[in-house]
Amino acid sequence: MNKILTSLTLLASLVLVQLPTSFDVSAASAEKSEKPKRKTRLMGPSVGKKVGKAFELYSTDDIKGALALLLEIDAKSDYDKAILARYIAVMYATLGDQEAKAIEYLKKAVGPDILNESDHGEAIKLLADLQMQTKEYEGALANYKAWMDFTGKSDGDTWVKIAQANYELKRLSKMITPADNAIAAYGDKHNKNPYILKLTSYYETKKYKEAVKVLETAVQLFPNEKAFWKQLGNFYLLVEDYDRGMATLDLAYKQGYLEKESEIKTLASLYAQNGMPFKSAKLLEKHISSGLVKRDDTNIYSLANAWHAAQHIDKAAKYYGELAKMTNEAKHYSKQGTLLAQDEQFEKAVVALNKAIDLGVPNKGRLYMSIAESHFYLAQYKEAYAAIQNAMKDPKTRKGAKGWVSYIKDTAARKGKSI
Repeated sequence: MNKILTSLTLLASLVLVQLPTSFDVSAASAEKSEKPKRKTRLMGPSVGKKVGKAFELYSTDDIKGALALLLEIDAKSDYDKAILARYIAVMYATLGDQEAKAIEYLKKAVGPDILNESDHGEAIKLLADLQMQTKEYEGALANYKAWMDFTGKSDGDTWVKIAQANYELKRLSKMITPADNAIAAYGDKHNKNPYILKLTSYYETKKYKEAVKVLETAVQLFPNEKAFWKQLGNFYLLVEDYDRGMATLDLAYKQGYLEKESEIKTLASLYAQNGMPFKSAKLLEKHISSGLVKRDDTNIYSLANAWHAAQHIDKAAKYYGELAKMTNEAKHYSKQGTLLAQDEQFEKAVVALNKAIDLGVPNKGRLYMSIAESHFYLAQYKEAYAAIQNAMKDPKTRKGAKGWVSYIKDTAARKGKSI
């Protein structure tokens, strides 16, 4: 069975993680190490007074005014310089378009390693987040690791950012460990982002079986996440597990998750290939009627074939007729006529078969045989006899036509009809 979903289509269905506003490391230890209590420091009175005035302006949303005051302060001690740099960095970051300046001052703030514990940790974290925003992924990875080492924390959101940074750096294999660490850190508060990142890594490294395992877990944890259901069905197809692929996409459809033409057509194709042409036809017919699936020659052809395979000859003939009008191709009129004759709609069959002959077909003899039979069953013996004479001209149908010649003549004579 041919694979139904192309890699390009599948890749389009994967959604990368949307990083939080505030933002590899290898697996850093989640356990807080024993370390001496950090000394608490205070700003000098002069610096503190000026900083206080700046924050008065900040509290009134005059960020530029507050920043201007902070930039004028001439700090002397290393601690005052570091804490002042942190406040300036926060102001620049708050402005929203000064990330480079914020990063510059944050490096000055954390470099001496003398800020109070909470200030130092928050400064490192903000530095990493801003580096992530400005695509300085190497620096972000180093500072996320530094933040974890300093605080001893294992934070789910941070591990997600680490995995994302590795993705941006094309280190696909290094995405898995931080994603797993994120899953562990979130605990019972399940978050879909690490699963998306694992899925992305496995897909892009063509580890489809591993991707299936991720999605099998994801659909259980996030049963209302329609993307996971669709992706699981499609990944089953990639690993050629067509039964599970069809079952999963069928369930996704029943939950209302299949919303695109390509998704409906994929499911219809799976039904047809798994011996369920009636379900395939019903699905296509419904969504062609609704407009979700285009009413074009390709889709009408699939619909006609499905009804034919399901032995609904009248419906198959109807859609082959529609296809014939769309394309004006002899082969479709031929198919329509043959099916109409099979369904004993002889008058319509004659019209379609003659149209096919007029347009030019390679098997005229066979069509003339069907025309002759249709006329015969309509008791139109003269027309039947004329058609069978044409069938006699084709070497492929001459032998079969001979038997009909005498039969038509005898029947016409018996019923008192001239030919």
